[in-house]
Amino acid sequence: MNIILKHIIEQLKAIQNGRVWMGPNFARQLGKINESNAFTRPLPDMHSVAEILSHLTTWQKETIIKINTGAGSLTDDCEENWYTNETLKTKGWDSILKEYQESMAMLIELLATKEDRFLEEQYYDPDFKGDFPCAFVINGMLHHSIYHLGQLGLILKFLNKK
Repeated sequence: MNIILKHIIEQLKAIQNGRVWMGPNFARQLGKINESNAFTRPLPDMHSVAEILSHLTTWQKETIIKINTGAGSLTDDCEENWYTNETLKTKGWDSILKEYQESMAMLIELLATKEDRFLEEQYYDPDFKGDFPCAFVINGMLHHSIYHLGQLGLILKFLNKK
């Protein structure tokens, strides 16, 4: 039975393009972004939308690796964690958005193949330097996505004031 995983998948899908109580979903927020504003940092110490999306993509892909292999490889200090706007501009906004959407779809598809007992399986996390149940990284990805969805809302408010 996979009641817990179905619930997590429903939440991941809802924040991507469903109806959420807390406000706009990713699709709605990202629909306001284009090549001309994706790389804009509204304040010097605030990330751009492209940086946020690339960061989310990196950790979604890392989560897939952790699920498939039982071990991660990235840490907060890795370059991939926060690519610079200059690096991201060479990829282009459409590519960044597509990669984000594809990595989220892959994560959801992978989770759909698992049973709830999978959440108790252990994986090694190089950031936390230890073994943890897969529930830790799965719930962490959900929390991480919601956190950055809120950031996107703030960034968009600042961009609209300019």
